[in-house]
Amino acid sequence: MKGSKKAGIVVLFVLGMSIFGYSQYASASQIGVSINQSELLNENDEGQNYNVELQFENPSLLILSAGETEFFVISNDEIIGKGNLESFTLQPLDSSYVKGTFHTDVNSDGDSHSVKISGVIKYDLLLTSIDVPFVYYPTEEQAREFIHQD
Repeated sequence: MKGSKKAGIVVLFVLGMSIFGYSQYASASQIGVSINQSELLNENDEGQNYNVELQFENPSLLILSAGETEFFVISNDEIIGKGNLESFTLQPLDSSYVKGTFHTDVNSDGDSHSVKISGVIKYDLLLTSIDVPFVYYPTEEQAREFIHQD
């Protein structure tokens, strides 16, 4: 009888940890992203280069540590730019400002009303790593400011 109680406790513990883990993964999947600033560095025949800073908000109770992150800027279902963010750590229920670089082609049509910023962040946890996609739809004004269009 004592053995079955211990087994029951272990099963309940594992089940509880699984539910907690899944709920935190679901929360981490809802990270918030917003544009804090964008600065045009240079422009040449190849395109435009920018320094960018994005703000990420962590709604989970997990410390999320991300390596270098690649992101894309998409307008009308066409990739108009590509960027990289520095490694960063998001504390539980907190936000972090993350710096990076961004490149876009000069020849992009610049239709900023349907711009989205999309990427996948790889988080390293204790025993595993998870890929969490993020998508951010900036307002028209933010999109124009982000890719410096008139």
